[in-house]
Amino acid sequence: MTQLKNVIKDNYNMMLLNDFLREEIKEAGFHKVEVSKTPSGTKITLYVTRPGIVIGRKGSGIKQLTEKVESDFGFKDPQISVEEIQKAELSPNVMCNRMAAHIERGTAFRRATMWTMNQIMESGAMGVQITISGKLRGDRSAFEKHVQGVLPRAGEYAKNVVSEDIVHVKTKMGLIGIRIRIANKEKIVPEFKMEETLKPETEETKEMEQKDVAKTESEQIKIEGEKMKSLVTLEEEEQRLK
Repeated sequence: MTQLKNVIKDNYNMMLLNDFLREEIKEAGFHKVEVSKTPSGTKITLYVTRPGIVIGRKGSGIKQLTEKVESDFGFKDPQISVEEIQKAELSPNVMCNRMAAHIERGTAFRRATMWTMNQIMESGAMGVQITISGKLRGDRSAFEKHVQGVLPRAGEYAKNVVSEDIVHVKTKMGLIGIRIRIANKEKIVPEFKMEETLKPETEETKEMEQKDVAKTESEQIKIEGEKMKSLVTLEEEEQRLK
């Protein structure tokens, strides 16, 4: 019974830690956290899109974060390390936060959904499903589900390939829930590997990439917000055809 209580306590503590980090280091593009106990203390690994923000100048950021984690969550001698994720668009946690931020800024939920799906699929996802529910248009609650690509739904295969996250966002209409499920084909172990011919990177491509690089998640949202204005939703296309 004591062992069961400890498991429940650890799981609850992890949930609180996740919620804390999602808000505390959101500008760094929080993806996930892994915690493991060692003889010398507690090893905590943070996976983010921008490690420099977490570490801070001369390590000041990670020092403050270590102190907060130790005092607020009771971890014994926490040792925090930071790992960079290469493709933020394949992280449901990052994309949930970005989509929520767009809706908070006043972007129509269907436009935000369409943009998010396109970003995920263009980054090489096998499939994506976005479910959005709550006060979408009026006083009555509504529910919409959008799917692109191939998304395994059950079994060990789905468990290995599909990852998901849920976030809630407050709007003038009320509370909206966002759930994103992403099937990542990079997690599939291939039976054989085909050689790919990589195209040489031109100076023009490098300039375009550097121009769109954001230092924080807030800057990323602003850049995407400007690009999103040119996006035509299916609803707008139908109105135009009428």
